[in-house]
Amino acid sequence: MTANHIATDAPPITISVQELTQFCDDYLSAGAFKDYAPNGLQVDGGRAVQRIITGVTACEALIDAAIAANADTIMVHHGYFWKGEPAPITGMKGRRIRKLMQHGISMIGYHLPLDAHPVVGNNAKLAEMLDMNITGALYPSESHPVGNISTCIPQNADSLIAQITKALGRTPLHISANYAHVNSNAITKGNDKLIERVGICTGGAQDMIEQAAVMGCDAFISGEISERTTHIARELGIDYFACGHHATERGGIQALGDIIAQQFGLPVTFIDIDNPA
Repeated sequence: MTANHIATDAPPITISVQELTQFCDDYLSAGAFKDYAPNGLQVDGGRAVQRIITGVTACEALIDAAIAANADTIMVHHGYFWKGEPAPITGMKGRRIRKLMQHGISMIGYHLPLDAHPVVGNNAKLAEMLDMNITGALYPSESHPVGNISTCIPQNADSLIAQITKALGRTPLHISANYAHVNSNAITKGNDKLIERVGICTGGAQDMIEQAAVMGCDAFISGEISERTTHIARELGIDYFACGHHATERGGIQALGDIIAQQFGLPVTFIDIDNPA
């Protein structure tokens, strides 16, 4: 649990959930994105905002933590009502939303806008944590690109693995580009190349590795890995680092919480619900 802002003994500051959402909508340019879920206020708990809990995903454990903290608002990167999911509010979804409503807790979520923001975005924060400088976009033609290209001090894969492990608290799965087929039954690993130009897109963006290779990146960093990713990395000659969906997307929501605390003087606390994926 990490406090973004420490409350004082002064009378509590109160704003409406609509004012908070409007500020975030404007700051993140949320309306500019065609997303897989609605951005902004997803569940209105009916109370004014005095205490905010932030987290990566609006799971039931995060809701329980917000209830225990007597929070009235939850802000997350992964919210509800995803495209293609069943519409009825039953089962797991019903339990989550019922708890929010019973305790008067509003839930606000930002997906792609929180990935792409140049200051508080997940990609920007991950690059910052890894001492990399963002120099461009993976898809330059897009008006609001989600993936980025960054540069770092030239280093081998082992050095970058150590840096990622220190920054995220977990060792990434590394697929080396330096593989050569010896025969039909064996593969041997060659010497590590130097990595300087790195594509970054947090979360479940493993399939952007092909675009990273097209853009001349030495390596690509994301959260998840698919079976096909290994073959793509080896055949296109680009190192891949799967660092965890959750781990790579903690930075954005924490940074947004900092901005909100500074803007409104509200107590904002990040709660990290452990997730190895």
